[in-house]
Amino acid sequence: MSKKLRLGMIGGGQGAFIGAIHRIALQMDGEYELVCGAFSSNPEKSKAGGAMLGLQPERVYLSYQELFEKEQQLPENQRVQVISIVTPNHVHFEPTKMALGNGFHVVLDKPMTFSLEEALKLRTVAAESGKRFCLTHTYTGYPMVKEARQMVASGKLGKIRKVYVEYPQGWLSRFEEGGDNKQASWRTDPKQSGIAGAMGDIGTHAFNLAEYVSGLSVTKICADINTVVEGRQLDDDGAVLLKFDNSASGVLIATQVAAGEENNVKIRVYGEQGGVEWQQSDENTLQVKWLDKPAEIWRTGTGYVSSYAQHNSRTPAGHPEGYLEAFANLYRNFALCIKADMAGEETKPEWEDYPSMEEGVRGMAFIEHVIASGKSDQKWTDFSI
Repeated sequence: MSKKLRLGMIGGGQGAFIGAIHRIALQMDGEYELVCGAFSSNPEKSKAGGAMLGLQPERVYLSYQELFEKEQQLPENQRVQVISIVTPNHVHFEPTKMALGNGFHVVLDKPMTFSLEEALKLRTVAAESGKRFCLTHTYTGYPMVKEARQMVASGKLGKIRKVYVEYPQGWLSRFEEGGDNKQASWRTDPKQSGIAGAMGDIGTHAFNLAEYVSGLSVTKICADINTVVEGRQLDDDGAVLLKFDNSASGVLIATQVAAGEENNVKIRVYGEQGGVEWQQSDENTLQVKWLDKPAEIWRTGTGYVSSYAQHNSRTPAGHPEGYLEAFANLYRNFALCIKADMAGEETKPEWEDYPSMEEGVRGMAFIEHVIASGKSDQKWTDFSI
């Protein structure tokens, strides 16, 4: 099916960083058309945001409740089909629940909800709706992250023994929420962000990446959680020991007070025969290290990579494919699956490879267990849902 999917956006108005990123990503492959939105809780800002995007004034809504009400009244061939939700964490659950309940597919920014309790409720709603759900854990969209996952899954590295994943940032090294930094203000506010700061914002990305590449599930954690900057209400730094379901162990580091660091998320996975290493600062490269032969450098866009890496690449080798393209891969794979469903056709495994409801639930469980372990004297905590 070549026809574009009609998409509406909730949040992401003027000045919203992640909303603009979503719009670039969803438009990159021509799979979607942005037709409506409720871009801010402030009605005037929502109108201004819609005007900036060139939308029809009657399809720029003053609230997400109005969006669902009015869109349902439109003929099926005009009505929105996919809802992209790019609001702060405390405004994830209700609009997602309403979108699924009204028969719309949903793309939601991570973490999935404000709490694990909400995530579990949302999982039930999604199952009952029969609609598709995508959670934007962006880093799983990189071709060489997918290549690392396929290499692990193939058994070439042998049984996995160690997983190291880190996400260092430095942008909250000062008390940024004390000024007019909107991103810092809501991300460090427990009323909007939830019980976690750094661990919810970037720790969930690291956790998702560890499970995605290794193909394993975390079963136990032991966390050291810190609030370094004076006056901050939520954690801005932490380290977590991990135990996986095959007895492998790992370490996860997430910090927003590593002065000078940007967003160089990095993962290393080691098996009995070798290991793989990937980092965002060199996103087109996967290092493969062997126990008894020379190390290898694998590159995006080459003919020797797996079908998963090839499917998620757009340009020949040597042309950088970065964060925006990785983000767009999630949107494209989601669209291909929806269109196949609509046409009554089978989806391909490469298309189905996007983060969904279970990843969202596990991410919220990670947040709750990490914070609980960080506060506990017992430390080792069973990872249960």
